[in-house]
Order: sequence, then structure tokens, then C-alpha cells
Amino acid sequence: MQKRKLVIIGSGPAAYTAAIYAARANLAPLVYEGFYAGPAGGQLMTTTEVENFPGFPEGVMGPELMDKMRKQAERFSTTFVTEDVGSIDLGVHPFVVKGSSTNVQAEAVIIATGASAKRLDIPGAGDGEFWQKGVTACAVCDGAAPIFRNKSLFVIGGGDSAIEEAIFLTKFGSKVYIVHRRDQFRASKIMSERALQHPKIEVLWNHTIAKIEGEQVVGSVILEDLLSKKQTKMEAAGVFFAIGHNPNTAFLQGQLELDATGYIKVKLGTTLTSREGVFAAGDVQDKVYRQAVSAAGSGCMAALDAERWLSSRE
Repeated sequence: MQKRKLVIIGSGPAAYTAAIYAARANLAPLVYEGFYAGPAGGQLMTTTEVENFPGFPEGVMGPELMDKMRKQAERFSTTFVTEDVGSIDLGVHPFVVKGSSTNVQAEAVIIATGASAKRLDIPGAGDGEFWQKGVTACAVCDGAAPIFRNKSLFVIGGGDSAIEEAIFLTKFGSKVYIVHRRDQFRASKIMSERALQHPKIEVLWNHTIAKIEGEQVVGSVILEDLLSKKQTKMEAAGVFFAIGHNPNTAFLQGQLELDATGYIKVKLGTTLTSREGVFAAGDVQDKVYRQAVSAAGSGCMAALDAERWLSSRE
């Protein structure tokens, strides 16, 4: 079994940035970037143009940005293993990371496995249909795209996140509809009032989207009234899921302290987890910002935290 000073689990902005910093510090990191569990490169591999990542004034395609980050990490002698981590043993030290076909001992571990947006099984919303062609799960990431400007947009959800995304989308869309399957919001009172009082927002109570239609991109939605079962077709340029995320922490099997929704808890202002020598970066520990640039920043922090911890033990 090979031994490594540092193993990084995950891919995407957090993992690749951590690898860049760790490799430049001569830690020779090994990165398990995943395979079946999701595309290497994380959620940005399924996005189109990214316009809010610094350094790209004309925008950059998500897969291209991840490819550049990966190549930069590779330039400084990062080793990549394109397989999933099935489990990790944090009860021993060095820690034992068990991949699909390889096992590695690690003195320190950075977990950057991200979170997966919850999506409903709506005809037209899937991969190979209109996902990332007008259907998305991040208004802040995608809302400013030209295809959404001055068009009718639909947000699915009833919590604070749904209302926040709807309000954000009013900057771009002509009208924003919040589609909620109940007759009242789950959101806080203040957020609910903001939505109900906003002139560009209309709430469709007791409704769901039965189907998403279009040609190359989203063109319309079929709405269903859950009380009368009546269906109505409306023009639409975008559908935004705002029903939460699932942090990718199942493989940890309860060995780290998580919050009530499954995100890894870190010490405030750091990437330190409840287990000494284990650090967390990116969306797996961030349920607030969830942006590529904030994930990259926390990846830098994790690498620096890991380097300092390893140095203190030498």
C-alpha cells in the first residue's frame, strides 16, 4: 500500500485549487477525482458559460475552466486517480483511503467532494434533455445568461433559497413565477413577505411543473394545479430548481461531525474538521455561498491548513 503525505478526495474548484497549492508546497498530493459518482471536475462540468469567475472577462465554459485548473495542478506534479473513494478509515493514522481499485495511506486528507443539487424527475429536465439548456439549479451562477433576459422564469421551491433565487432573477427576467406544491411557504416570514410584495414575482400555489418543453432550449412549461388537476401551458425561458442540495458525505460513514443537513462542520474561519489531520473545502462544507470562486478559496485554505499541520508534526 503506497503512502502519501496528502490525499485530496474530490474534484472541481476546491479540490484542484487545493492540489495546486499543496503541490507547490512539495506535498506531492494524490487526488481521487471520481468516476462513477460524478464527472471529474464537479458540477461545473455540467454547466455552459461561466461569466462570474475572475480572470475571464469574456466568460469561460465550465468544462474548460476545470480543465485549466486540472492542468495547472498537474504541472506541479499532482497525481490524479480517476476512481471513486468507497470508504475511508479515520480511526487509524495514517488514514486509509480505499478507492475502487487502490488503497492509500495518508498522513493528511482534504475532503472536497462537493454537493449535488436536488432535482425533480420532471420530463424535459433531465440530462440529455433541457438540463443546462434553460434548466438549472443555481440562479446566481446562471441567471445572468442572455437566454433568460426579459423572459418568463420559473423557480421550483418554497423555502428561503427559492425566494432568494426568485428575487435575484427579477434583475434579469420580465416575470418570475415561484411554483410551490403547497398553499404556504416554508420560508421565513420576512422572506415570504418579500416575495409576495415584489411586483415581478407571482406565486403559483398548489402547483407543480408536469413537463418542460422546447426545441434547442426551454420554451414552455406545462403547469398542473394539484387541486383541480388542470394543466396549463405557459411560455418559459428558464426553470430553476431551488429545493436544496445533498452534500456528498455518505462515504464518511459518520466518522466526521456533520451538521443537521449533512454538511461537514469546520472550525470557524478554517477548514479544520472534528478529526485532526482531516480538512474540508468547497461545497461539502459550504451551504451558504456555493460558488466556484468561494470553493476555490476554501481549497487554498485547506491546502495551507494541511501544510501547517503536517509541518507541525515533523
